[in-house]
Amino acid sequence: MTDPDAPVATAPVHRTASRSIRDLPAAERPRERLALRGPGGLSAAELIALVWGTGSGGRSAVQLAEDALARHASVAALARATDVELASIPGVGEAKAARLAAAFELGRRSVADWPAGRWTVRSPRDVAERLMLEMGRLEREELRVVSLNAKNVVQRVSTVYVGNVSASLVRVGELFRDAVRLDASGVVLVHNHPSGDPTPSPDDLHLTAESIAAGRLLDVDVLDHVVIAHDAWVSLRDRGVTFDRAGPRAA
Repeated sequence: MTDPDAPVATAPVHRTASRSIRDLPAAERPRERLALRGPGGLSAAELIALVWGTGSGGRSAVQLAEDALARHASVAALARATDVELASIPGVGEAKAARLAAAFELGRRSVADWPAGRWTVRSPRDVAERLMLEMGRLEREELRVVSLNAKNVVQRVSTVYVGNVSASLVRVGELFRDAVRLDASGVVLVHNHPSGDPTPSPDDLHLTAESIAAGRLLDVDVLDHVVIAHDAWVSLRDRGVTFDRAGPRAA
């Protein structure tokens, strides 16, 4: 017979501790591997795990990073994810999402702040890969002008328009404002397609033609027009558009 005054037994509450990087064998810890191999020797998941530091829900930080990469298909796609999308990944949450978003933004800024004098444009790829991290994830169109000296060394990258990049809306004279002040020899036009498709539109071709004509009047050569999408880009010169002089060519 059960004693009504006896304490009622309750089931124990099992709490799953978050696995940290310290729980991994020494040879598998990203920080130790970083010291031995350098950052280039680590996988993307290991680098993300170093940013996060700890795992969650019984999974290590490396496992969470692998899940995040699998969900977004690539590092570039993960970098474009919003804070809300990152936080919705099981085990990530708001704090880890904020850390990762901050790390990606620092990477983008470090590329954007690279000293201009050390950046020589030898092909359209040099321009596209340099600006893709920053422009490929923009939600609105931006038109930028890369001003070059006679040796194709970048003097300045100027944002001249934000919005719908159309020849009917963009004041072509504004494209050459900094180039004229810097006595630039040539410029490369760069803009993004938030849709993710870098295929040049009729407006893109019209703007390019008007820019080439204006550049001739100002004695500033338009060397190329590069269209950037999420993970792809197109050079109008490579597509057969005729520019003023032999510009940077793909290797």
